Amino acid sequence: DSASKGFSFKGIKDYLDCYRSGKLTPSQVAKNVIAMLEDCDKSTPPLRAIVQWDQEQIMLMAEASTARYRNKCTLSYLDGIPVCLKEEFKVVPYHQRVGTVFLGTEPETEDATVAKKLREAGAIIIGVSNMHELGTGTTGCNPNRYHKIPRNPYKPNHFTGGSSSGSAAAVAAGLCPVAIGTDGGGSVRIPASFCGVVGLKGTFGRISCHGSFPLSYSTVSVGPICTSVADAAIVYSILAEPDPLYPYGLKQPKATLSDMCAPDLKGLKLGVDWTFFKACDAEVLSICEKAVEYLQSLGATVVEVSLPEMEEVQVAHVICILSEMRDMLQPDFNKHFQEMNLETRATLALASQFTALDYITANRQRTRSMRFLREIFSTVNCIVTPAVASTAPRIHESDLLTGSSDTSFTVQSMRFMQLANLTGIPGLVVPVGYSTAGLPVSLQVMAKWWDEAVLLRIGLKLEQFRHPTKKPAIYYDMLA
Repeated sequence: DSASKGFSFKGIKDYLDCYRSGKLTPSQVAKNVIAMLEDCDKSTPPLRAIVQWDQEQIMLMAEASTARYRNKCTLSYLDGIPVCLKEEFKVVPYHQRVGTVFLGTEPETEDATVAKKLREAGAIIIGVSNMHELGTGTTGCNPNRYHKIPRNPYKPNHFTGGSSSGSAAAVAAGLCPVAIGTDGGGSVRIPASFCGVVGLKGTFGRISCHGSFPLSYSTVSVGPICTSVADAAIVYSILAEPDPLYPYGLKQPKATLSDMCAPDLKGLKLGVDWTFFKACDAEVLSICEKAVEYLQSLGATVVEVSLPEMEEVQVAHVICILSEMRDMLQPDFNKHFQEMNLETRATLALASQFTALDYITANRQRTRSMRFLREIFSTVNCIVTPAVASTAPRIHESDLLTGSSDTSFTVQSMRFMQLANLTGIPGLVVPVGYSTAGLPVSLQVMAKWWDEAVLLRIGLKLEQFRHPTKKPAIYYDMLA
């Protein structure tokens, strides 16, 4: 239970309270969702969070859920909860376009593992969400005809962040309390941070990537974007387990939520590399420093640590992710070059310049960095950084037509993200305040492999630091 002051997002518990008390049924909520999806397509500018949806599909799932509530045989805490999945996943009967105009020409006939699990849990899949084309950027700017540019619910003339852009926008705008994204270079955590919601990148392999378009096999993790840490914990507990169809997660330890609801943070050591921590905008720094002090007031100890070779980590991550994407997209790069956004062409052309030697050296750096982290995590429970070094950038008129390419922004936005993607550790971003312009600011907590439980424990406390919560400029209340 979160005792929030001011505005509070409608989360899983609010939906369940309505369903259990009989105030609303999943079918009534689904009708609201459909009406709001129609509305945000027509609004000026259009929100463009959900890019494919089907009224009949939504109602079928909602009616089945309504019957289960009537018969008191619900499937999970997600029964009747509206969710969306990034267009990178196979979701029947939608097209797996991955943000392009040339992939996913036929509707899907088989679900990705996460889509299948959400259905089995009784969730109402309201559609697939917008994304940065092929996941190649961190703004969410995608000017092609199927996608257009998703708007930040807090400031519609600002970007959502990417590449899980529509997922974060859908949650922040109230279309659904849960969305699923993928994170290869901050793609869950950056948009969650820019849109003022919670984003969890699981440990590499923790949540199955089967049925997600395999852009980069060694850096990408799947994770939920939610209105609260408690909701992220619920979704994580349902999705996190080995999948025979996804070899990288087979040997994982059981996912737990141990000590998540401990009354304080006594006994926890938070590692901070202050030089690294401070490499962000002054406004972001000021809020994030206060958030760290707040965690200390709850009994956590701050321990100064040194994160070695961070520049090498950043270069190694870029070489790994882009080399793997370029390899995966080789046929498309040759065949569909003219249909790609200009920014995507430039990024993949840059990726073509990396050599096998670069890739091998980058992976040696990965091994070194994992060893450094093992040592650091023997002395602290987690590493704390700002989530993103700046707030969401403004959308310019030209971006709507030709897209946007700003390498310095991309580098800056990924600064605190890449360590977790290169080494596979989990990371959680939680909103902690707003800039003077009213844009959300978040803090990031990272832990050792498979220790998502400690992130959720710290995250629950961190949520209480931001008050009051501001209502987004675009917000739909599905339970009204």
